[in-house]
Amino acid sequence: MHVHCPWLLLILGHVALVGSSQKWTVEHPQTLFAWEGACVWIPCKYKIPAWNSHLDGVLLYHNYNFDNHTKDFKGNVLYNNTKIESSPSEQGRVTFWGNRENNCSLEIHQIQVTDNGKLGLRMISGGDKWMEELHLNISKTPFPPYIRMPPEIHASQSVTLTCRLNFACSRYHIYLKWFLEEHEITSITSITSITSAPDSTQNVYTESELTFQPEWKDHGKTVTCQVWNSTKMLSESRVVLDVKHIPKLKIKVTSKEVMKGGSVNVTCQVISSNPDYRTVSWVKDGQPLKGQNLTLPLQSVTKDMSGKYRCQALNDLGLGQSEEVALTVLFAPESSRVHIYSSPAEEGKSIELICESLASPKATNYTWYHNGRPVLGETQEKLRIPKVSLRHAGKYSCKAQNRLGLGKIKEETELDVQYAPKEVTTVIQNPTPIREGDSVTLACSYNSSNPAVTSYLWSPRSGDETARGVLRIQKVAWDSSPISCAACNNHGCSWGAPVSLNVHYAPRAVTVLKVSPSSEIHAGQHVILQCSFSGSHPPEVRIVWRKNGSLVQEGKELSFSSISPEDSGKYNCMVNNSIGETPSKAWDLQVLYAPRRLRVSISPGNSVMEGKKAILSCEGDANPPVSQYVWLDSSDRDLPFFSQKLSLEPLRVQHTGSYRCQGINKLGMGESPPSTLTVYYSPESIGKRAALGLGFCLAVCILAIWGMKLQKKWKQNQSQQGLQENSSGQSFFVRNKKTRRTPLSEGPQSQGCYNPAMDDSVSYAILRFPETDTPRVGDAETSGAQGPSPNKDDTVTYSVLQKRHVSDYENVTPSHPEDDGIHYSELVQFGAGKRPQAKEDVEYVTLKH
Repeated sequence: MHVHCPWLLLILGHVALVGSSQKWTVEHPQTLFAWEGACVWIPCKYKIPAWNSHLDGVLLYHNYNFDNHTKDFKGNVLYNNTKIESSPSEQGRVTFWGNRENNCSLEIHQIQVTDNGKLGLRMISGGDKWMEELHLNISKTPFPPYIRMPPEIHASQSVTLTCRLNFACSRYHIYLKWFLEEHEITSITSITSITSAPDSTQNVYTESELTFQPEWKDHGKTVTCQVWNSTKMLSESRVVLDVKHIPKLKIKVTSKEVMKGGSVNVTCQVISSNPDYRTVSWVKDGQPLKGQNLTLPLQSVTKDMSGKYRCQALNDLGLGQSEEVALTVLFAPESSRVHIYSSPAEEGKSIELICESLASPKATNYTWYHNGRPVLGETQEKLRIPKVSLRHAGKYSCKAQNRLGLGKIKEETELDVQYAPKEVTTVIQNPTPIREGDSVTLACSYNSSNPAVTSYLWSPRSGDETARGVLRIQKVAWDSSPISCAACNNHGCSWGAPVSLNVHYAPRAVTVLKVSPSSEIHAGQHVILQCSFSGSHPPEVRIVWRKNGSLVQEGKELSFSSISPEDSGKYNCMVNNSIGETPSKAWDLQVLYAPRRLRVSISPGNSVMEGKKAILSCEGDANPPVSQYVWLDSSDRDLPFFSQKLSLEPLRVQHTGSYRCQGINKLGMGESPPSTLTVYYSPESIGKRAALGLGFCLAVCILAIWGMKLQKKWKQNQSQQGLQENSSGQSFFVRNKKTRRTPLSEGPQSQGCYNPAMDDSVSYAILRFPETDTPRVGDAETSGAQGPSPNKDDTVTYSVLQKRHVSDYENVTPSHPEDDGIHYSELVQFGAGKRPQAKEDVEYVTLKH
């Protein structure tokens, strides 16, 4: 029992989890709003707890309840679909837009007030069922929208109003309009309309946002949001704008002009303030005044009371200010004086002189004086000199005049005209001519300056300033640029004209140039070298050419009509003038040519003993170097060696002979004369060859003796051959029984029949039987050799068998070496007469016919 308890707990827990997961999940708005004649859109999503299940049926009840007796729901069925196949599916006033997987959205058309109440959405999946409750709120007429406003609205700040209607249905299209004080709001603001998305299951609504910046003048105005269907307004809502703003003021004055000593009143009017203002104050030309009333009285005005006045009021949001109003106190011009802007004046620039004189109204005519004399043609407040020169320096004064009178001169003002140093020059204080490397001193001078000179500049600054305006160059360069100096004061620097030092120097940048050819130099070409240099002062020069340090010629150009390899070397040219001599860098003249002067050298020498090693080297002259070598023997055959050295190891007597080599580069080929290599025998080879020669002579003598014996024996055999009785072509063979021997040289072959089974081990003999007693032509020698037969019936005919030396057919060991090649077969004619005695060394063959 204790063992199974944990498993039981696990099983119960699993059952509990499974049971808790069997609840359907349905998402939809809880309450849907509409009015009579419209439609209702019900967005809905569901999830069946059983895995891989599908929705089979959907029912929609109105004002349903559960019957405990029948254990089922009762009510007005608006939609009943027990077999969901395609979407949408429409029954009566209800359209089902869902599917079998997750969508259960519906739409009810032609809504009536009687549809108000509770709806039940019954969903069936196999044996699993679910009832979901919804609510309809249907009004007789369209209900008004709701306008949502921020807690506070401030003038000139962006604000967003939201108008929402809890209704949206695609078959009953509505839209929202905004109005401000009976005027429709369109282009001056930002309006965004939002309708809940069809797949949204939280809310069904139509919404519009109005974003604008209200002004203080919009305070207290009415904003209206209207609901429209096509061209008909269905409902509306209104709100009043409470725009918070600082006080808005307006200033008034009884007269903007008053004579000196008169009086005037200034009044402040509060147009609007939200919230209400608390205090009022006055400001003149930015400075606060005494008094906190809405009216500011000014008595016995003076010229100092002229200025700009404004009033300001304070509330909880801040300080509001009115526009400024200018009050002018009228009086005749007072004593004047001249003010010079940017004084002292700089020569060459423009300057402005202003006549300062207090007057009200402003002076309309001015008289200018220079050093006590009137300046003709100048009647304005400002005297402008576009380009000041020294003649404009002096004392200036003026008088101002308006309609009330003419003013007086208070004081004179002096115009100081300043300028940069004039007539600046650079002076060389050295004797001429100046040579490269000399020390040079230059001085900077000028004619006049206002103010005094404060510093000097040099361009280029190639030395050290030893004193004010004195420059010393320790070692002047050959290419020194012209030098100029400048004298400077507070108004700038004046540069003198550049002075050339005219430095004498030896020739510079001497180089050797190849004029022709433009590419590589090949032997036999026309070559021109030129001596070039960048400069020489003085320009008169002398040019000398040297090769490897030795003098060649004089002149600017060095010419080779037909250049040879011997002309290769390092060339340079020397250019000299009265100052000195300058050599060029050595120019390496490389002449390219095909291989030449080839020869074959043999190491260790031309005569080498066999078995040793000999190295043949192909030596010669070429530019560029030889890229390929070819070796030839005395028979003009190419040897399979392509390097510069030919190695022969071990040497044999056959290597004796002449050798040549060919060298090849990109310009051509050269060939060496033959060189002879002699390979002589070693002492061991000489001994072996002597023994071999002696053995050879001995063998020749033996062979000669044997030949003579064989010839003699053959003649004897020829004389002993007899005529055979029958030449019918019957044949037989005799096979030798003794062991096979190594054949001697090939000899003449015997005639006979070929037996494939015997191959080379069989020799053939032709047996002929004489038809008559008369010998046949060609058999005379044989019959003669035999002599007269004592009995012709007992005649014995011999058949000569000549053995092929390549095979062994004999069956009798010869008693003499010279009989080795000839064997006899004895044929006895059977008949009357005495039979010859058989011989031991003859093997007989019986022939029957």
